[in-house]
Amino acid sequence: MSYFLSAWSSLLEQADNFFLTCPFKYLTGYDCPGCGFQRSLLALLKGDLQQSLHLYPPTIPLLLTFIICLPARYFTSWRTDRLVKVMFLFSGAVVLISYLFKIAGPHQH
Repeated sequence: MSYFLSAWSSLLEQADNFFLTCPFKYLTGYDCPGCGFQRSLLALLKGDLQQSLHLYPPTIPLLLTFIICLPARYFTSWRTDRLVKVMFLFSGAVVLISYLFKIAGPHQH
């Protein structure tokens, strides 16, 4: 078990070497609405909730939406249309509000 935890820790420490570059930011110099998700997810996997929320607030709503809606939509027989729509609208609103705060707020370089 300790070997697994050590390997997991080592993997998380080197994960940022494999992050994808945002093509929108590369071409325009501006953050896109998804910029920060990879680093936020990594912080969440490391157990740093505060850093995760600071880097990209929509990470947790997006993860919950996909974790709940994909299985509910494709692997259950009961109707889940309303649940899927509400969760996607909520997550989209969080992404939009977060992005508006990012572009309207003070910029850090």
